[in-house]
Amino acid sequence: MSSASRRPARWLVTAFKLGIVLGLAGIIALTVAVAVAYQSLPDFDTMKRSPNGQSVEIRGDDGSVLASLGPSYGEWLSGAEIPATMKNAMIAVEDRRFWYHPGIDPIGIVRSVVVNAVRGNKAQGGSTITQQLARNLFLTAAKDYTRKLREVVLAMALERKYSKEAILELYLNRVYFGGGAYGIDAAARKFFGHSARRLRLEEAAIIAGLVKAPSRFSPSADAEAARQRAATVIAVMVDAGSITPEEAAAADPRVVQFAPQARPAGVRYFTDWVLAELETRTDEATEPLLVETTLNAQAQAFAEAAIRAETPPGAQGALVALARDGGVKAMVGGTDYISSNYNRALVARRQPGSAFKFFVYVAALEAGVKPDDIYEDRPITIGNWSPKNNNNSFIGPVSVRDAFAQSINTVAVEIAQQMGVDVVADVARRFGITTPIDRLPAMALGTSVATLFEMTNAYATVANGGQEQAPYGITRITTGSGRVLYNRVAGEPRQVVAPVVAAQMTQLMQAAVETGTGRAAQIGRPLAGKTGTTSSNKDGWFIGFSSGITTGVWMGRDDNAAVRGLAGGRAPARAFAQFMARAVGGTPPEPLLTDVPQDAALTEPDAESYGIQLEPAPTGEGEPAPDGEAPRLDQNWLDKTLDEPADKPPAEKPATPR
Repeated sequence: MSSASRRPARWLVTAFKLGIVLGLAGIIALTVAVAVAYQSLPDFDTMKRSPNGQSVEIRGDDGSVLASLGPSYGEWLSGAEIPATMKNAMIAVEDRRFWYHPGIDPIGIVRSVVVNAVRGNKAQGGSTITQQLARNLFLTAAKDYTRKLREVVLAMALERKYSKEAILELYLNRVYFGGGAYGIDAAARKFFGHSARRLRLEEAAIIAGLVKAPSRFSPSADAEAARQRAATVIAVMVDAGSITPEEAAAADPRVVQFAPQARPAGVRYFTDWVLAELETRTDEATEPLLVETTLNAQAQAFAEAAIRAETPPGAQGALVALARDGGVKAMVGGTDYISSNYNRALVARRQPGSAFKFFVYVAALEAGVKPDDIYEDRPITIGNWSPKNNNNSFIGPVSVRDAFAQSINTVAVEIAQQMGVDVVADVARRFGITTPIDRLPAMALGTSVATLFEMTNAYATVANGGQEQAPYGITRITTGSGRVLYNRVAGEPRQVVAPVVAAQMTQLMQAAVETGTGRAAQIGRPLAGKTGTTSSNKDGWFIGFSSGITTGVWMGRDDNAAVRGLAGGRAPARAFAQFMARAVGGTPPEPLLTDVPQDAALTEPDAESYGIQLEPAPTGEGEPAPDGEAPRLDQNWLDKTLDEPADKPPAEKPATPR
């Protein structure tokens, strides 16, 4: 064998020896770490008494308690008192090799690595019941390799110190099942109204299914999802040999009766958002927390009442109200939190229709177009697409102010083409719209999707003279002992558009509620706003501001089906008026910021001066739709207008086109 051929062989031998040395060093280090952890573990009775979870009290801006959230514990059940079906269900879905592994499951780890590599995300975890217990008792939920390594060491130490039966008893009495319930007895009493000692197979399967995602599968949030998850658990139990097919066939989660749940007010949409924000404000995980927020309890009650009263049957409604400093004063994410905790104010991405024209006209005003400039409402064709107005007619010369107020489609499209669709998209980005934006001509009529929260914040920027105050909900966080963990300090506002542009935009929106499509939103004091309706009446919007409050309202169906008679100038505008009249009632009316200095420059502001990075124009015709969203629409889409008539009976044609 030549020397050249021997060199790779020597390299492989050296690498093999090095691997053995490193492997032995790792085993020794792990053994030492486990031994140290073993010595530091508390005794069984101490772990039974240790707190699991923390209480959180969330208060409104007047000190009133909005929600008290925290752990509830049932009776501690010994291993002998826990039904075998409960043990088998949990082991089947969470840790099938629980009785055999030393605290970690090498087979499960390898399987999860392979699955995650194939799917390209963290689709499957590899934590054992013992690892989950170690994490729940001793560690935080931080997702990093250091925490994972400590979890492994503690799990192996627990297995050395305690029997499998003791570990399972600890786990089933301490694990979180959602709704503030810790342990199977608390979960059984919360969801079924009886002790865990009497759990039937179907009920045990529902509880076992909650560990994976307590919020998503909670019976109090989505009973049908809980039942479907239980059916999956029962099938897994059959596959694991925990029950027979006959026992599975006899178990029917569909017939399980859930205990009546207290119906929390719609404020839970807001408090859920606050709890998510809480994780970014403090890492305190044990002491009770007092969280002070911006929400006004009375305004919240007004908002919930307005949405309940005006939302069409079968549809959903959402509302967000922002103070001039960005504080969230009211938030409604749906008509009923119990039936659906999906927050449509924050998360739902819907087409804003003519409410998107806000960005088209801002772009025009920045370019020097004036509210009294005249455009021609006339038939236009771009490629194979011809936008139409609501009444399929054209009125000829019309001022920019009236075109916006009546929401005339042809003029909006012409202005967008004149400014450039990329410029309009950049304006939307500058105002905080983060969702994908189409670059097709119909984008001027709101074919892209946006969230109500972002759209409302954009309008609030104009209400504040062109300055954005970042929305927020938490003002202060303290512990039960009075230690201050977080105290909000107001940041510098971001100048998004010149004050003169904001003033002119306010003039246009004032006209929309005084003489245009938003007349139903009037509340007897200075008001500015804009309506929005999408094709076939799938979405209705109204966003406006008065007396220091900017409020956005959206209505529609979750399945994106049409809602008969829905239009932004009808139910959403009425809900806006009902809420705002009460929310600002008792305060002095404030004039709108509509004065424009005669010598004011109307040029588009320099992006760099406002700290803005404009996105590059896409190379294709439009941005792709995110996963789970409807595909982008082509230019033949607008066979029906995106606009709504003024607030008149559906059969009556408006006197002027929109």
